Amino acid sequence: MSDPSFDVVSEIDRPELVNAINQAIGEIKTRFDFKGSKSEIKLEEENLTLTSDNEAKLESVIDVLINKMAKRGLGLKSFDFKSKVEPATGNTVRMKVKIKNGLEKEQTKEITKVVKDSKLKVTATIMGTSVRIQGKKKDDLQEIMRMLKNADLPFDLQFQNFKG
Repeated sequence: MSDPSFDVVSEIDRPELVNAINQAIGEIKTRFDFKGSKSEIKLEEENLTLTSDNEAKLESVIDVLINKMAKRGLGLKSFDFKSKVEPATGNTVRMKVKIKNGLEKEQTKEITKVVKDSKLKVTATIMGTSVRIQGKKKDDLQEIMRMLKNADLPFDLQFQNFKG
């Protein structure tokens, strides 16, 4: 039998994202301060496109969306809300929010460093956009999970495929 292991990933739960967007759109449609505005949120493959009448309203759209995402347990570090606002059609403004899915090479190295610095008897193997953590003791693996959660990394993490 192989040693216990789990995978560290950074993925968006798409159905939860769709639910958060639908809830945000619902709130925008019913809120008085959005009455008559051209505010919308569109989900594409790798982006969210947020549109509204002006930058102030766009900020409100972002606030509503972030609130709904947080309530649904979506990690906000998986979204790049720092992109610039650009003019759009019909006297509106638009912002593309990049959805970060999967770990980048530098991020997998950061995870591996946290694991090595722990001095626990576990191994971290980079597997493309995820990191497999393997060890003899389940307690060590749970300690690594706790350390990674508390490491305040600049990206969201999830743990999958726990094999005991």
